[in-house]
Amino acid sequence: MASVGTQSSGSEKMLPKSQVLPSLESIKSLPVDFRFVGSPTSEQLEKSVDVKSLNSNAVCLSFPEKNDIGNGLVEGAEDSVGNDVSEDSPYSRTAILIEQRPSVGDEDLDTVVMPLPSISTSRRERRWSDTSSYATNKKLQSWFQLPNGNWELGKILSTSGTESTISLPDGKVLKVKTESLVPANPDILDGVDDLMQLSYLNEPSVLYNLQYRYNRDMIYTKAGPVLVAINPFKEVPLYGNNYIEAYKNKSMESPHVYAITDTAIREMIRDEVNQSIIISGESGAGKTETAKIAMQYLAALGGGSGIEYEILKTNPILEAFGNAKTLRNDNSSRFGKLIEIHFSETGKISGAKIQTFLLEKSRVVQCMEGERSYHIFYQLCAGASPKLREKINLKIASEYKYLRQSNCYTITGVDDAERFHAVMEALDIVHVSKENQESVFAMLAAVLWLGNVSFSVVDNENHVEPMADEGLTTVAKLIGCNVGELKLALSTRKMRVGNDTIVQKLTLSQAIDTRDALAKSIYSCLFDWLVEQVNKSLAVGKRRTGRSISILDIYGFESFERNSFEQFCINYANERLQQHFNRHLFKLEQEEYIQDGIDWAKVDFEDNQDCLNLFEKKPLGLLSLLDEESTFPNGTDLTFANKLKQHLNSNSCFRGERGKAFSVSHYAGEVTYDTTGFLEKNRDLLHLDSIQLLSSCSCHLPQIFASNMLTQTEKPIVGHLYKAGGADSQKLSVATKFKGQLFQLMQRLENTTPHFIRCIKPNNSPSPGSYEQGLVLQQLRCCGVLEVVRISRCGFPTRMSHQKFARRYGFLLLENVASQDPLSVSVAILHQFDIMPEMYQVGYTKLFFRTGQIGVLEDTRNRTLHGILRVQSCFRGHQARSYLRQLRRGVCALQSFVRGEKFRKEYAVLQQRHRAAVVIQRHIKSTICRKKYKNMHQASILIQSVIRGWLVRRFSGDVGLLKSGATKGNESDEVLMKASYLAELQRRVLKAEAALREKEEENDILHQRLQQYESRWSEYELKMKSMEEMWQKQMRSLQSSLSIAKKSLSVDDSERNSDASVNASEERDFSWDTGSNHRGQENNGVRPISAGLSVISRLAEEFEQRSQVFGDDAKFLVEVKSGQVDASMNADRELRRLKQMFEAWKKDYGSRLRETKLILNKLGTDEGALDRVKKKWWGKRNSTRYS
Repeated sequence: MASVGTQSSGSEKMLPKSQVLPSLESIKSLPVDFRFVGSPTSEQLEKSVDVKSLNSNAVCLSFPEKNDIGNGLVEGAEDSVGNDVSEDSPYSRTAILIEQRPSVGDEDLDTVVMPLPSISTSRRERRWSDTSSYATNKKLQSWFQLPNGNWELGKILSTSGTESTISLPDGKVLKVKTESLVPANPDILDGVDDLMQLSYLNEPSVLYNLQYRYNRDMIYTKAGPVLVAINPFKEVPLYGNNYIEAYKNKSMESPHVYAITDTAIREMIRDEVNQSIIISGESGAGKTETAKIAMQYLAALGGGSGIEYEILKTNPILEAFGNAKTLRNDNSSRFGKLIEIHFSETGKISGAKIQTFLLEKSRVVQCMEGERSYHIFYQLCAGASPKLREKINLKIASEYKYLRQSNCYTITGVDDAERFHAVMEALDIVHVSKENQESVFAMLAAVLWLGNVSFSVVDNENHVEPMADEGLTTVAKLIGCNVGELKLALSTRKMRVGNDTIVQKLTLSQAIDTRDALAKSIYSCLFDWLVEQVNKSLAVGKRRTGRSISILDIYGFESFERNSFEQFCINYANERLQQHFNRHLFKLEQEEYIQDGIDWAKVDFEDNQDCLNLFEKKPLGLLSLLDEESTFPNGTDLTFANKLKQHLNSNSCFRGERGKAFSVSHYAGEVTYDTTGFLEKNRDLLHLDSIQLLSSCSCHLPQIFASNMLTQTEKPIVGHLYKAGGADSQKLSVATKFKGQLFQLMQRLENTTPHFIRCIKPNNSPSPGSYEQGLVLQQLRCCGVLEVVRISRCGFPTRMSHQKFARRYGFLLLENVASQDPLSVSVAILHQFDIMPEMYQVGYTKLFFRTGQIGVLEDTRNRTLHGILRVQSCFRGHQARSYLRQLRRGVCALQSFVRGEKFRKEYAVLQQRHRAAVVIQRHIKSTICRKKYKNMHQASILIQSVIRGWLVRRFSGDVGLLKSGATKGNESDEVLMKASYLAELQRRVLKAEAALREKEEENDILHQRLQQYESRWSEYELKMKSMEEMWQKQMRSLQSSLSIAKKSLSVDDSERNSDASVNASEERDFSWDTGSNHRGQENNGVRPISAGLSVISRLAEEFEQRSQVFGDDAKFLVEVKSGQVDASMNADRELRRLKQMFEAWKKDYGSRLRETKLILNKLGTDEGALDRVKKKWWGKRNSTRYS
């Protein structure tokens, strides 16, 4: 993105809108027939170029001495501006030095300019062959420094001797000395993303280039190996997942924090060396935000385990407890931190560890007008819940003395309540329990209430004691101690004299110091405890692999109107970091060049070793003298300042000032320190009485704080000890402890490959778009940016041992060449891939490459490895597929045999079971059929016997009557009557057989319908309730039909009885004719009727019993199915079985009922026939009587 903006903006100055500049290329991209007019021949050129110039990657082209624009000749007049230009300029005097910088070579061209529309060859040749306008424009533009220190780009109107007339952009014309003009770069180089690409490397050109990019929101610029980041003081669209993916996939290569972090990850994996990202700059330059951006990229690339989310969530916690608003920065880090992120073997984040340095404890009890104490105090007051407020007796921020002394409670655009909720969420994520969170907030409230503790004078000697007000009681309640013990700890001090202990009362100033010391110690111990809890949450444990990337975010160089002990320590730390920077980029670089014997032009740089010696030298260094003076009970800040002036006035980096002040010449400039409070802050003693008070508290956090403080006092102490006021606690001074931490930090950084990010603050009033040249220039000088670019442009930043180089790239050669010694292999590789001699140097033990050259080899190596891997993958794939096919054939054959054997065995078993089933079925069917036939046979015999008996009994009476009362002439009538009866009987039998066949056919049809109904049973299960109602209706219908049948039978019976009584009276008249035969016939007629009634009663009884049984069973199964009753049965299956039983009984019952009706009807028919016979006989009898 930055490259696009740079190219498009740069082209607007030199070409019309319709034209596009050609890509910025090295000299080898010029046309083959290109030649400056009047230039020497190629042979002369080769003679004029010596070996050193080649090693410096330069080609010198001589020019004529005069400039004739009209004839198209490029000539340099002796009195032109180029006479006095810097020797760094490639256009100095009579030679043009055209450098083939690696960063603008073919392999890295994408990082300079984005691809542009193609231009025809003739147009390109005309463009490059006509250099008169370019050369003239170059000679006419120079930088001029105004009286206010700013630089302006002026146009030279004329030059006369040592003076030149220039025209400024605002139209002013000035006459200045020619030597005061600084050459400017061509417009095509405006906004380049790497300062190494500038033809003229000078302060105004660098300032202009950075401002050009800054105005276009391109806040990142490379300065060789260093990334320069200018704080935009606003949101810029350069971050997010899209940019992370772009830098991860190398589709975007413009300068960015993502690019630096990506390089660190790749080098860590490739070289198996720990990396470090050192972020430095002034307060307010954006170091903390830059560190968060780097961590965001690391979390995105190394994420997956979930711990990266916890690492990112440590930022709100550390910022809340360690950052504060200052006059320069609304979110100033008041401590330094080193975040060491560990990675697993697969490149994923496995854990992290945070180390903090020099928390500014004095800010807890004192801050300047317009500043704030630590953010967490204001966030707690604004965002605490009502329940928490009541529990810790929390008030608004303006009611606490510690917070209202600066008269600043809010930050513009920041919601403290919302930030407090974010802090609570982060504490949850890093596994700080709710109980511990409440304890933390209680300690914060205790610190605030300590500031409200006031004292009253109790005697004439100004001795005081705390007032028993709300502040004192609240503090005692929050830390869990007795109010009386707290009063004694704040107003008295125990001193040991020999074996005796003396209690000394404190004056007002001593009591206030004791109170503030207790508040500072509680907050400092709370901060350390929180960091410890975070480290426990982020612990690596067994996943540690040794690979790590450390991100150092430490306070920048500070210089205020009044500089105290904190600025003294901060600037000392920055001196040490600057020396590490110098050592890595300058000292070690040049020492390595010299040791390996390569041709090298030494670059001078400002070494700060003298300033470090002023701080660290023993016994007369600043730190040693400070510790020595702190050990004296009577030592004061004035005696310390006088001692410094006495012993260090001869040091070039030290200058004594009036009173308690002294000045130190730092790498970033001279700073004057006021020694007021130096000794007290360096001692930083919390009296033993206060420590014992904390240890006696009932809350666990104060006990932990006291234990940690006692543990620190028991550590072995190197150097002087300090014992004040009879206190029996001894500890390291703050300066000595900080120096030890700093040395450990430097030792850790020395074992890593550093990557530097220099943050620049563009203005002192944090406002976007404002760019103060003087402020930016001062920071650039402090960072040594120009020296870095010079040494990087002339140096060889990439180096590799012959063994490693041969091992890494030797496989690209033929086997007979690759088997030689490493040096021969290395040289063969360089020749094989046409690496230009000026692009590398061969040392005694290493190969040195200019920027970008190793990338060519890496690309070739990656392409070759990719091809090898493709071939190997294809071959392995072919092998795997062949093996798979062969294995599949074998498996298929084996499976077929196994399946065949298995199926044969299963078939044999099934066949045996089938035969057994057939036999069983045959036997069962035969048994059923025999039983059924036997039942039917017996029933048929029974029916036949009953019918025959009844017929015989019936007709035998008639025959006897006829025989006794009739003549022989009537015998023929008797035979005819019997024959008619037999015919009628046969007819009825045939009719019954036909009806039986019809019933069987109907039965078959009903059987088929029953099968259909059974197949649709699943659909009727949901209608069980309706089915039950249907059953009840059918029951009622059967019951009603049965009752009707009963009534009809009872009616018939009564009629028969009446008829029988009438007939009985009549029969008495002819009983003498019939005799006993008639009485037997009468008895036979009554007996079937009574038998029918008994059958009907049995059927009714059976109906009642069966309906009760079916109803109970159906109700029980419904309850089982609905879950009202627990039973181990399948309710659906039992319901189907019950239904089948009910249908079978219903069918059988109906058939029996119909048969009973038929028999009763037949009996009624036979009785009618008997009546007819009786009537016939009665008629005959009457006719005989009358006759």
